[in-house]
Amino acid sequence: MPVNGATELYGIMGNPVSHSLSPAMHNAAFQHLGLNKVYVPFATQDAAAAINGFRALGVKGVSVTIPHKQAVIPLLDGIDPVAAKIGAVNTLLINGVSVRGYNTDWLGANAALKQLTPLKGKKVLLLGAGGSARAIGFGLLEEGACLTLASRTPTTGRALAEALGCPWAPLGSIADFHADILINATSVGMGANHDQAPIASQGLVHFDFVMDIVYSPLETRLLREAKAAGCQTVNGLAMLLYQGVAQFELWTGLEAPVEIMRQQLLAGMQR
Repeated sequence: MPVNGATELYGIMGNPVSHSLSPAMHNAAFQHLGLNKVYVPFATQDAAAAINGFRALGVKGVSVTIPHKQAVIPLLDGIDPVAAKIGAVNTLLINGVSVRGYNTDWLGANAALKQLTPLKGKKVLLLGAGGSARAIGFGLLEEGACLTLASRTPTTGRALAEALGCPWAPLGSIADFHADILINATSVGMGANHDQAPIASQGLVHFDFVMDIVYSPLETRLLREAKAAGCQTVNGLAMLLYQGVAQFELWTGLEAPVEIMRQQLLAGMQR
């Protein structure tokens, strides 16, 4: 559909954003449903100036990524209660000059896991204490899971565990930990750490399901070793997909074309 005077504008704000797969995913969904909308990257250093710009230009919705997920909160006119609990926003819904913040990261993680198993009552070991772990942890508790947090750094780990109201354990002490689900929300397995795993392979037999939020590479060492141990696995691309699905449905009120969006993400990974 050609861009014209009636085209509605959406985008992603962050620094950097040139690597983002979100424009391809959302534009494919808009085009598939014949919607006169376009989604573009906004390389953003000044969050406050960007929010004012979105208001002034009539932007309808924005994805928020690093480093602005917390910085945008005091700039908003309203915030979803779960996003307020998490303390981070990854989605803006803009109605005129009113900007409201949401968090769909937790929805994405839950939806990815629900491909494998219901979450209510499940015992979950969550690795990490950063922003992703925070969103995933709150999301799991919303679904009624029983959560334990493990991390390398005691100060940040204990602080997040206290905020979540769950036990904390040192990352080095979990070799014999038993749970239904293991989730890696650390950066171990990506970039320079692509040949590493956050837990020894021998310990994976204590879990039924393993999710790694790392999506590059698609199959991390953790997921390879989990499959070898007999676990069912889900990769980080599923979380990226389903958080985007939740954003699309929030912005449009329409059912997202999930398979179209999935194929665009896979194509983007191949490129």
